[in-house]
Amino acid sequence: MSKNKIVVIKIGTKVIARHGKSLDKTLLKNIVNQISDILDEGLKIIVVTSGAVGAGMGLLGIRKRPVKLEELQATASIGQSALMQLYGSYFKKRGYLAGQILLTREDFNDRARYLNIRRTVETLFSHHAVPIINENDTVSTEEIKLGDNDMLSSLVSDLCRTDMLILLTDVDGLLDEKRNVVELVDDMSARITKLARSSKCELGTGGMASKLESIGRAVASGVECVIANGKKKNIITDIIDGKHVGTRFKRSATSNRHPEP
Repeated sequence: MSKNKIVVIKIGTKVIARHGKSLDKTLLKNIVNQISDILDEGLKIIVVTSGAVGAGMGLLGIRKRPVKLEELQATASIGQSALMQLYGSYFKKRGYLAGQILLTREDFNDRARYLNIRRTVETLFSHHAVPIINENDTVSTEEIKLGDNDMLSSLVSDLCRTDMLILLTDVDGLLDEKRNVVELVDDMSARITKLARSSKCELGTGGMASKLESIGRAVASGVECVIANGKKKNIITDIIDGKHVGTRFKRSATSNRHPEP
């Protein structure tokens, strides 16, 4: 990709949670190093990260994801600070700052908030900082929740007029009927939709169906998308270099950016 392009990288809980109990710090550091390599080349990166609840569970010694809203929000609160501390530490070693942005659905529905998010992201870029975005789980209720970070990453991609959205998960990509990776999707047909398999886990909230729904929205607004295995070595740099990894979804030929609220 040419310089000055903007890429959103969504990092799923399954990628950075070790055995479903705590954060895999080694893997997270590796991901940050890959992102830093890309930043060194002049691209702009926005990270949409999951993992706050998983991090909190690890710190609290909880084995199962909390069910009660107040317990879930408290766990996310504890985990979010630990998660950001790691991002900040790893990026600082590479010469970059990390800026936290916590969002809810209401932020995308209100024009003033919507525009302020974009201005904040642009200002973070000017300060040599990486925007680290997550849903504000500590205040979100059913009425204002975005659902999962797949949708959040799609909304952020549209809002910030990004060029590519990378969804990192624990599978190699979208699988066909024979369980082989579909390398390229140029049309979100009914067949592609049917290939989605719900694969929820205790920590995560979204499966392949969620990812395809979010990707459908993103490609329609002119964003190229990739689903890939975030645990694989150099996966992010390989995607940026155009190598045949994961599943690529071509952007719509007629971009249809969603209007601002």
